[in-house]
Amino acid sequence: MKIVALICLCLASMYGQQAPATKPAGEAQSNQQKARTLVDQMIQALGGQAYLTAQDYYAEGRSGSFHNESLVGSGLFYRFWKWPDKDRMEMWRQRNWIVVYNGNDGNETTFHGTRRIDPKDLKAYLERRSYSLDMATREWLKQPDVALYYDGRTMSEQKSADQVSLILPDHRGITLYIDANTHLPLRKSYTVRDPETQERVEEVETYDNYRPIQGIQTPTTITRYKNNVMAAQRFISTVTYNTGVSDSKFDLTHASK
Repeated sequence: MKIVALICLCLASMYGQQAPATKPAGEAQSNQQKARTLVDQMIQALGGQAYLTAQDYYAEGRSGSFHNESLVGSGLFYRFWKWPDKDRMEMWRQRNWIVVYNGNDGNETTFHGTRRIDPKDLKAYLERRSYSLDMATREWLKQPDVALYYDGRTMSEQKSADQVSLILPDHRGITLYIDANTHLPLRKSYTVRDPETQERVEEVETYDNYRPIQGIQTPTTITRYKNNVMAAQRFISTVTYNTGVSDSKFDLTHASK
């Protein structure tokens, strides 16, 4: 437990996250068991095995991006996603702006042609993917040394929520806010450092308007914040899971339909 406490203190220093207080061994074990129980309840509320084993989905909706709290772009989107690292977004009604991520690379196609994603934008996307809810529930929890902490009851998105932190041995950590009544995730947050300024940056994603689709509770309103300022919002109108989308949809050599 001394090692765990030392890790938590390092995290508090590096990322500005509040480290769990050092507890007696029995109390610490009980705390981690409660945290694990809450996360397990959350996964079951999301759909259990149907959620954990979904291999792909197709979604349609409307998205918007913001800068300094002002809307700078919005429009229809059509998304193909395939676990664990394939993602394709087609934007606007004509679907003539296409962004594809495959593994650790990506490109975009516009009327100017196809080009590689800007390295800074690619890094930001890959970072968000590594902290995604899917990655946390499918990969983080499998690691034997992942630490879970119950941080207590709080309020999130105007609802009573249980706060749980997950910390990996490599010092990455996320905090989940789980609805105390439905056990569905309301909010996910993590803190990183800006590679240029080295200042701490808090990334937050909130989930709302859940709908049961093919046995999976699906949030149809997803909002992303950066340092408490809205950065993007997505409203999903249609979702279909396990469509069997081909890997060719994510071919980086071209963006054919």
